Amino acid sequence: MKPNFILISFFLIPFVLFSQRDMDNGFKSIKDQRALLEVLLDSSSDNYKKGNYVESLKINIQILEKALQIGDAKYIYKGYRYLGYDYLIMNDTVLAESNFRNAIKYAQLSGSLNSNAEIKMDLANLYSYTNSNFDKRLNLHKESIELFKQANDSIGLAKAYFNTIINCFEEEEYSLAYPYIQKLTQLESILDKSYSASINNFWASYYLHKKEYTKANKFSLKAINSETSKQYLIDLAEAHRQYSIGLAALNKNKKAYKHSLLYQELFEENIIEEESLQSEAIAAKYQLQQYQEDIKKAEQNLKLQEQIANNKNKLNNVLIFLCALGFLLFVILYLAYQKRKELNKALKVKNQEYLEAREKSEHLSKVKSTFFSTVSHELRTPLYGVIGLSTILLEDERLKDHKKDLSSLKFSADYLLALINDVLQINKIDSNSMQHKENVFDLRELIQGILCSFEYMRLQNKNKIKMEIDTEVPVQLKGNSVRLSQVLMNLMGNACKFTENGSIIIRVKKEQKLQDKISLRFEIEDTGIGIAKEKHATIFDEFTQVENLNYAYQGTGLGLPIVKKLLNLSGSEIELKSDPGKGATFSFELEYEVLEKQIALNETKIVDSSFLKGKRILIAEDNRINQIVTKKILEKKGIHCTITENGVEVTNEIKHNSYDLILMDLNMPVRSGFEATIAIRKFNKEIPIIALTAVEIEEVRNEIYLAGMDDIIVKPYDSNKFISTIIDNMTSSRSLQKEAI
Repeated sequence: MKPNFILISFFLIPFVLFSQRDMDNGFKSIKDQRALLEVLLDSSSDNYKKGNYVESLKINIQILEKALQIGDAKYIYKGYRYLGYDYLIMNDTVLAESNFRNAIKYAQLSGSLNSNAEIKMDLANLYSYTNSNFDKRLNLHKESIELFKQANDSIGLAKAYFNTIINCFEEEEYSLAYPYIQKLTQLESILDKSYSASINNFWASYYLHKKEYTKANKFSLKAINSETSKQYLIDLAEAHRQYSIGLAALNKNKKAYKHSLLYQELFEENIIEEESLQSEAIAAKYQLQQYQEDIKKAEQNLKLQEQIANNKNKLNNVLIFLCALGFLLFVILYLAYQKRKELNKALKVKNQEYLEAREKSEHLSKVKSTFFSTVSHELRTPLYGVIGLSTILLEDERLKDHKKDLSSLKFSADYLLALINDVLQINKIDSNSMQHKENVFDLRELIQGILCSFEYMRLQNKNKIKMEIDTEVPVQLKGNSVRLSQVLMNLMGNACKFTENGSIIIRVKKEQKLQDKISLRFEIEDTGIGIAKEKHATIFDEFTQVENLNYAYQGTGLGLPIVKKLLNLSGSEIELKSDPGKGATFSFELEYEVLEKQIALNETKIVDSSFLKGKRILIAEDNRINQIVTKKILEKKGIHCTITENGVEVTNEIKHNSYDLILMDLNMPVRSGFEATIAIRKFNKEIPIIALTAVEIEEVRNEIYLAGMDDIIVKPYDSNKFISTIIDNMTSSRSLQKEAI
């Protein structure tokens, strides 16, 4: 926005009607007086901040006198405003309000949005001082904030937020204060560093009220360690006081007592300083009496000048107004242009910093995802061998004497697989790559299936597991059953790990039903070792474990964090009731859609493997152990297997021999499974090809189907599901299979 100099020139033309002498003497004199007024304003502000109220009062009287002499609304406004704060420090709220009211009149005459915003804020602060109606104060603060926004005054806006927060805190309206603290924090970078301690104290006060003591302590500590905290003893004392309260709430009494003593020392120093300032205020009040006559005389002189000006020629008045307006417009446009230029420059720097930070964050996120994907593949591949071989050996009657050892081996491998899945689950949630899929499911069957999966652990720890579902809970529900399963699996796993010779109950109750929606409360109650109350706040942090000298189990500390994050994604929260030695109860609420009519759900198929006897399957796999496992599983069903170790070999084998199905590993040397499938589909479009992968399926699903494969099996896999998938692909046409995907 550049100043329109043609427009300005039009407004400046009337100046030629005045004599050169008037211009030299009048305007030059006013210009000098305005410059002097700016110096006096700076001096008054400095003295007021330092507590030199007598000197501040003296200077403010001079400002008002000179401003009234030249009739400048802007400086008259500032004179009355500054004088209002002088009266306020002397506890004379009546005269303080009177001066603020005078300031309002001249703020409106000046037409300055900033001035009108400031005086609204001043009145709100005055009413706070006199304990006036809170809503009245809050409305004034809101008006002030809107005016600062219209004026694009970020500094003024920040100060308005600051004063609004103080007003809300005085009335203990912490929820009302919260959005203003957020907005003030966003503007912290443009404020003087002296605001840093106060902002951190605001956050600490808010979180103390919310009883989130760990967060409160973090901000109190930041306030204590801020660069300017030692210069502002009131802020530093408040930080120590709040830190002491937060520490005490977390039972860190020794440290809390230390900071309580520091607060007391600072409080006493503040009292001494406050007494000094009060003495200065009393002295200022005494000095004020001798200056009041000077103010009255100056106001009378202004009225006399106004009467003389009203008697002048109307044309001159119009010309003076146009000239003043033109000059004011020029100043406003120029200042706005300069300010916009500075803001644009700052914005460019901020945008560049943001882009660099975003690129760095995206790069780190990509590296992290790649790392987890690689680790997943590298760990799942050998696990496939361990789980597969242990399963095969468990079915061998000749090794029945080693059945217990083999069961332990398989359990350990399954546990390691669960650990890998937990790490990947955390990574998915943190990278916002979790998918939300709703389906119709039978809640009782879902829970029964989960309980069956913990049968081995139940027997190992000699526990009893019971399911209690309210009769009012519908048979079928519609919602994210996968997410519910993940939550219940983790909570049940947690209960089974920390309970021995006890009982575990999974309970579902109807909380509320509205039309086609029902709110259910899930509870997992155990009689295990329990959790101390001081650990309740941290047990949901990643890699945190319950410490118990009489219990040897050590896990990853990922189960409960996964539960909390999954429930947050569903708009719910996990609740915990527990005491050491008295077990624990985890509970949460979720809402599901209730179906008007039940629908037929897919029933578990009974796998008839006799169909496979004599079939020929080509196994494309470069890992020797995995070759053995896959071959043994298939040969037990009477299948003839051939093994190839890379993509070139599998392509040549299909060209020269006939097979019923291909099991295609994705990562092979020479030519990958993707490339081999693309090559095969050029000359054979009918043979079913099933992808075997240890990679996270969501990462490669589209690529697998685009290459021409028909189905996916993730390693390590359940043997029954493995055989069932093979049968499905052999008995269905390829076109039908693709439609079902």
